[in-house]
Amino acid sequence: MSELAVQAPTNAFSVDVEDYFQVQSLAAAYPISVWERCVRRVEANTETLLELLDQTGRRGTFFVLGWIAERHPELVRRIADGGHELASHGYRHARVDSQTADEFRLDVRKAKAILEDIAGIPVRGYRAATFSVGPTTPWAWRVLEEEGFTYSSSVYPVKRDLYAFPDAPRKPYRPDGAEQLVEVPIATAKLAGRNWPSGGGGYFRLLPYWVSRAAIARINSDEAGPAVFYIHPWEVDPGQPRARGVPLKSRFRHYTNLSTTRGKLARLLRDFDWDRIDRVFPQVALARESLGAAAE
Repeated sequence: MSELAVQAPTNAFSVDVEDYFQVQSLAAAYPISVWERCVRRVEANTETLLELLDQTGRRGTFFVLGWIAERHPELVRRIADGGHELASHGYRHARVDSQTADEFRLDVRKAKAILEDIAGIPVRGYRAATFSVGPTTPWAWRVLEEEGFTYSSSVYPVKRDLYAFPDAPRKPYRPDGAEQLVEVPIATAKLAGRNWPSGGGGYFRLLPYWVSRAAIARINSDEAGPAVFYIHPWEVDPGQPRARGVPLKSRFRHYTNLSTTRGKLARLLRDFDWDRIDRVFPQVALARESLGAAAE
């Protein structure tokens, strides 16, 4: 008797729509006071990602910064009209753990209103800048729920200097204090009792492609579950300006392998099935339905 082939899960593809000068590791070179004077490259770079998705018939979730949406409304409409999920990345890319609960509420409320006004559709998903939701900000999930969000994808369960929540659940869960909202973590692979980053970002650029491919395949096969992957538009832009006066470590993280990321990303989109977060995870759909029922 031959074994039946098991279809691999559909994974969740996501994009954090921000420009090169809004990255946390380059904040010393690009404080918010100089953003208006920077040459914006986000629209062309995001179009590159949209074209790659179109070429492979994939759809994804785009967490758009409110500051970017204000200045590039046509890009926001292009994302929504292309069948992708439009979600929020906050307004000004401030770490959640650098804000009070009231400041955070105003930031996410402003960004949500901007996105919804431009696209004319509800925005239900949120991702924090630099994955800065965690044990020190338990109020953040409740604020998001009160502001009409059904899920957050703001936790990367690995230990790193810019974010550290390695003990967080690796699969979607309901955070303490939330009634319906679901947290959808970035993908990690469990090996030797430790969580290893497997969901994109700098790790995808810096490491050989086969490492990311093997990690996602392991999550799909051994755990029979989907992986959440993320990328930034500036990561496919080798021609972006180089910041001055930033530490060598930050320069290495930001600029290494920019010229090879587009090709690796095209392979990734072909090698696995991908879709929007709100369609990949049934927990998110259930939270959305519960929110709708509560509003009636």
